[in-house]
Amino acid sequence: MENSKQTPATAPIITPQAAIESADSRRGFLKNSSVLAGTALGASAGLSAMSIPAAHAAGDDAIRFVVIGCGGRGKGAADNIMNTKGNVKLVAVHDAFEGKCREALSQLGRRHGDKVAVPEDQIFTGLDGYKKAIDTDCDLVVIATPPGYKPQQFEYAVAKGRHIFMEKPVATDAPGVRRVLKAVEESKKKNLMVGVGLQRRHEPSYMETVARIHDGAIGDVISQQVYWNGGGIWYKNKTDDQTEMEFQTNNWYHFNWLSGDQICEQHIHNLDVGCWVKGAYPVECNGMGGHQQREGGDGSKSQIFDHTFCEYTFADGTKMFSQGRHLKGAWNHVGEFAQGTKGTSDPSGKISGPNAWKYEGKRVNGHQQEQHDLIEALMRGEVYNEGEYGAHSTFTAILGREACYSGKIVRWDDLLEKGHDLAPGIDEYTLKSTPPVVRGEDGKYPVPVPGKYSPFA
Repeated sequence: MENSKQTPATAPIITPQAAIESADSRRGFLKNSSVLAGTALGASAGLSAMSIPAAHAAGDDAIRFVVIGCGGRGKGAADNIMNTKGNVKLVAVHDAFEGKCREALSQLGRRHGDKVAVPEDQIFTGLDGYKKAIDTDCDLVVIATPPGYKPQQFEYAVAKGRHIFMEKPVATDAPGVRRVLKAVEESKKKNLMVGVGLQRRHEPSYMETVARIHDGAIGDVISQQVYWNGGGIWYKNKTDDQTEMEFQTNNWYHFNWLSGDQICEQHIHNLDVGCWVKGAYPVECNGMGGHQQREGGDGSKSQIFDHTFCEYTFADGTKMFSQGRHLKGAWNHVGEFAQGTKGTSDPSGKISGPNAWKYEGKRVNGHQQEQHDLIEALMRGEVYNEGEYGAHSTFTAILGREACYSGKIVRWDDLLEKGHDLAPGIDEYTLKSTPPVVRGEDGKYPVPVPGKYSPFA
């Protein structure tokens, strides 16, 4: 892939802190489609402020939002939104399972009282219930479902003209990324807000450090190391009353078509920082990995790897080395490091060398900060769009996964064009459908074997 064809990681997408506008001004913004933002998002954002189309018609000044996916991050994002200074109201929820909807509403209701205003007829379930939730009278859609389901949900929200916050990763395969990128282009035409849950880009410690790197504080970036090494994740045993699709959707992390593997679901944060620091995306990757400790190496429970190692190569020949794993008893570390021709950096807040510097400002909760920024921008009538770098950072993780699964050098352009569709016909899936991955005659799910697995359809 030629570097000129890439969309480099943008500079920090962040809006300045400002006072919430008056109730009358907010009401005018929500009702009118021609409100123009008065300020840019900041010189480093590389975006102009844009007018916002109206989606609201209920006659008050609240930003009405819905949550698609009521698991940990869905509840978390909703909580973060209701912790902002914005006048916000949760008006509908969706999850594949009713119990998760009700659990989320119970927890959020105890914390936020009348900011939770979800009537019984606006609780939606099943795999297609997201459409009904998005169709309600709302301004903002929060998408926090298993990543395999996100492309079609994002596409539908854009088609309906909703502002969107979507958790990372935004897809699990090349067709999904292509679908998201196409919808991102449509969202730009409609001037929609698109936030993506790569929250380090909203943390001042990262923002200031990366800005200094881009200004030459460590010279040319020639090598990076990124890590997400931890001890493990949850597992939910199949119950007798569950269909196979219900089991996999409820246990989504352990299935590649739903989670994209650990390198996509968690390590994407560090890969995103590395690409942000470099200002580019890799042209190819080779890697290695395996499935030794994941659920004791039991292929009847989980099909994803528990460790990966990648060597990413950028168009200028420089490298980014990646470690991602869930191994009990091993070295745990989550972070990033960069080496340049004039110094080194921990992008979370430190530069070493002739231009030595350390971030001394306030550390913030990135999950909360990204919602402060998003809601404050909407209340001022501004939008920004993180969809493109969200999709490209997701694809960086997919590129690494496919290199590790295959044991081969995989090129960005080849994979984006010809990579596997992990869930053919996903728009038509129900909780009674047969999933795209099932146990074989040996009772085990297919686990990729490096040297035999092919990344291509």
